[in-house]
Amino acid sequence: MDLSTTYLGMNLKNPLVPSSSPLTEDIGNLRAMEDSGAAAVVLYSLFEEQITHESHTLNEHLLQGTDSFAEALNYFPDAGKYLRSPDVYLEHVQRAKEALDIPVIASLNGVSAGWWIEYAKNIEQAGADALELNIYYLPTDLHMTGAEVVEIYLEALREVKTAVSIPVAMKLSPYFSAMANMAKRLSDEGANGLVLFNRFYQPDIDLENLAVVPNLQLSSSVEMRLPLRWIAVLYGRIEADLALTTGVHTVTDVLKGVAAGANVTMLASELLKHGIKRLEILRNGVEAWLTEHEYESLEQLHGSMSQINVAEPAAFERANYMRVLDSYAPDYHQRFMS
Repeated sequence: MDLSTTYLGMNLKNPLVPSSSPLTEDIGNLRAMEDSGAAAVVLYSLFEEQITHESHTLNEHLLQGTDSFAEALNYFPDAGKYLRSPDVYLEHVQRAKEALDIPVIASLNGVSAGWWIEYAKNIEQAGADALELNIYYLPTDLHMTGAEVVEIYLEALREVKTAVSIPVAMKLSPYFSAMANMAKRLSDEGANGLVLFNRFYQPDIDLENLAVVPNLQLSSSVEMRLPLRWIAVLYGRIEADLALTTGVHTVTDVLKGVAAGANVTMLASELLKHGIKRLEILRNGVEAWLTEHEYESLEQLHGSMSQINVAEPAAFERANYMRVLDSYAPDYHQRFMS
């Protein structure tokens, strides 16, 4: 069975791609992913806050004591210590490339204009096959317009595309007023791929301590329906490749993603829950299903259930709203009157 697909101009042996997570921080884990069938890997992210924080820390230490005795100059810290995170990340990219035969996709996570260029160049020089821009931005400013938010994403893409020659994917949230237009504009600006969707981790409230606290919840297959719908809507209508992330846990999830139009299906929560060897189980399951249903290749399934190919395209839009509501019809009389 031919499970091959293409993503960001790269030929991949199957659609299974581990996404950015703590698992990709370890070279041993990356090797295990490749051995278990991963077609490519997305490394953990280099965060803008890491770079900004360490630059400020370095500056603070370098200025300390300059208005005191000249001997204080002997106590200046080693600059390398405070620039460690970016350097460590670039070294990780290099080591991953040396250790793996599959493509290595680096990840930058930030929002501020201007900072992308230098680190995108460094990542390309370190050997990354592609770059994923993960813009994690919450527009809480009451005076910021939707158009201004869109421009933040477009400008970041423009900056990186002018700085590097490797393929660039944009990892997006679903919170745009006109998602289809946003996807088209990014594709028209040169995005080689769109990764749908980023999960915005929601804070929780600790009532006993009156504190706002992090509370990470891993995804479930139900969450896949949102990216599934938008990939089905966008397939065949924009040039950029499509990656489905969030909610990919089972063989069925992978197959649905490809049928909707995803070039690849990315997963992290499933590997965190059940281990890296789940990749092999998923790959074998996809192959078995395609064989059983008499497909000759994965490509034959690709996009077959997208909006442009299904018999009822309106099923992906509001026309399906009432049918969805009607589909849930519990026997209230039996449940509450018995």
